[in-house]
Amino acid sequence: MPVAMLFGTAVYLLFAFVPALDGVGETLEPFFDDILPLFMFLILFITFCKVDFHAMRPVGWHLWVGIFQVLFVLIISASIIVFHIIGDNLILLEALLTCIIGPCAAAAAVVTAKLGGSLEQMTTYTFLSNFITAILVPVCFPLIDRSVHLDFWPAFWLILYKVCLVLVLPMLLAYIVKHRMLRFHRWVIGVKDLSFYLWAVSLAMVTGVTLRNIVHAETSVGFLLVIAAMALLLCLIQFAVGRYVGHFFNRTQEAGQALGQKNTAFAIWIAYMYLNPLSSVGPGCYILWQNCVNSIELWQHRKSAE
Repeated sequence: MPVAMLFGTAVYLLFAFVPALDGVGETLEPFFDDILPLFMFLILFITFCKVDFHAMRPVGWHLWVGIFQVLFVLIISASIIVFHIIGDNLILLEALLTCIIGPCAAAAAVVTAKLGGSLEQMTTYTFLSNFITAILVPVCFPLIDRSVHLDFWPAFWLILYKVCLVLVLPMLLAYIVKHRMLRFHRWVIGVKDLSFYLWAVSLAMVTGVTLRNIVHAETSVGFLLVIAAMALLLCLIQFAVGRYVGHFFNRTQEAGQALGQKNTAFAIWIAYMYLNPLSSVGPGCYILWQNCVNSIELWQHRKSAE
C-alpha cells in the first residue's frame, strides 16, 4: 500500500512538472476517471465471491457504530447552526462533515479480510452505512448551508441509485457466479489476494487524482495544511472510537474499519455537488490518512503472524 501511494504520487508529479507530458496527461485524464469505477466494481465482485451470503445479518456492533456516525454528524451540524459558522471555518467544518457522513468504504471489507476479520459482517455494515448516509445527507445539508436546495426524496433516491451501481450490482453478479458458474467461481477465489492487489492499483490512481485536486485547490497553502491536519485528527478519532466499540463485541478490527475507513470518492462527490467545492479537500486528504492507518494495521498483523 505505501508503494502504491508513492507510485501514484510519483506519476502525478511526473506529469505535473514535465512540460513534454502535458498533452499526454490531459489525454489520459478521462481514461483514468472512467477506469476507476471499473476497478472498484471488480474488487467488490471478487470480494463478494468469497462471501457466505447466508451469514450476512445485522449484529450488535453495527448498531453502535451507526449511532456514533450519526452522533458525530449531529455534533458538527449543530456547531455550524448554533454558532453561525461562516467563511473558512464553515469550509473546514464542511470538509470534516463529509469525512464523517460518508458511508463505510466498500474496500473496507478487503482490508478487514486481510486482517482476519469477518468479511460477512463488514459487507453487511457497508450496506447499512450507505442507507444511513442516504438519510443524513438530505436532512443535514440544507440546515448547515442555506444555499443548498436539496429535497429529501430526490437526494435519497439519487444516493441509493449510486449505491446500487457500486454495491448491489457486483453482489448480484457474484451471487450468480457462486451458485451457477462453479468452475469460474473456483478460479476467481483461487487467485490469492487478487482483490487486494486490484485495490492497490486503484489506490495508486486515487492518490494521483487526490494530489491533483489538492494542488489545484484555490486557497492558501496554510489553509490546506489546516484541513489536512484536521482530517488526520478526525481519521484517528474515528478509527479509535470504532475499535473501542468493537472490543465490547470482540470485533475490534471490523468496527474500527467500519467507522474509520470511508468511501472518500462518495464524500468528494457530495462535497462538489452540495457544498463548497473546496471542502472536497477534506476527504481528499482523508483517503491518504486512512490508507496510512491501513498500512500500519496490515504491517502489525503480518508481524504478529510471523
